[in-house]
Amino acid sequence: MRAMIFAAGLGTRLRPITDALPKALVPIKGHPLLEIAILRLKAAGCRDIIVNIHHFGQQIIDFLQRNDHFGINIQVSDERDLLLDTGGGLKKAAWFLRDEPFLLTNADAITNLDLHKFYQTHLKNDALATLAVRQRESSRYFLFNPTGQLCGWRNEKTGETRLSRAEDNLQHLCFSGIHAISPRIFDFFPEDQSVFSIIDTYLSTSATERILAYPHDEDIWMDVGKIPQLEQAEGVLEQVLPKV
Repeated sequence: MRAMIFAAGLGTRLRPITDALPKALVPIKGHPLLEIAILRLKAAGCRDIIVNIHHFGQQIIDFLQRNDHFGINIQVSDERDLLLDTGGGLKKAAWFLRDEPFLLTNADAITNLDLHKFYQTHLKNDALATLAVRQRESSRYFLFNPTGQLCGWRNEKTGETRLSRAEDNLQHLCFSGIHAISPRIFDFFPEDQSVFSIIDTYLSTSATERILAYPHDEDIWMDVGKIPQLEQAEGVLEQVLPKV
């Protein structure tokens, strides 16, 4: 099993911590976010991981080397010259991910979601992508039909709605930043763009392709994008870290 970790974010909401540290290396009880993500992927069966870098990227390279790449094959996708957004970042890492379905996760998604079960469900459904989602309050939502097929996206702040399928009874669900993806996704990326959001690709392909919801409301999940959330995450870390 292969995976990619998005670790290139600027972490502006975590300043002043991220004035001297990449967001992916911000610690929770001494465990950097990137370490938590790697250990969880490794426990799920991943032995090949690629990590994108941008803000203080050399610190991430040094961190991986100090930890002997956690005993698995970890490669770096270097975006220090230009931050490529989610779709562009994945496109740049295509050389590493083209051969089989893979997992994709944000470094700052703190959760005890069973990644192995999530991946196996994706394989069973033969979807182009499977998205971990929850019922929670947010400013942006994916819109799914009753069978779990992605049909659109909505921004509650601006009122913008983008529909790929005209269906009724759409459920508003929040994305958890964790994907399982078929390598066929690379066939749908724009050839003439290097910076773009993967959300745009999901919306454009969901008219004809299976982009499916994976609800996991029973799991712990936290987005540690702000300092108070980091402090809250300390209380659930033991349940999130895999048992050695």
